[in-house]
Amino acid sequence: MTLLGDAAHLAAPNGEGANLAMLDGAELGRAIAAHPDDIETALAEYERAMFPRSAEAAADGAELHEILFGDGTPRTLLDMFQGNGQPR
Repeated sequence: MTLLGDAAHLAAPNGEGANLAMLDGAELGRAIAAHPDDIETALAEYERAMFPRSAEAAADGAELHEILFGDGTPRTLLDMFQGNGQPR
């Protein structure tokens, strides 16, 4: 058993949830196709790529959440729109 989409990497909303879920599904399918007789290897391969990718997406979401709702708002939001201190 494995997880994909928001079940695997729940994070603050940043507009990437559906995109990551579709990418997870495609990557899981690719791993299973590459190892059709060894589902455990396929799952391990998928998870090795998914965990770092989802950690980065969660960090980006947390950064955006801070820009939108943190103590420095609205200045941080204005800075982002003006190109100063843009999120990753």
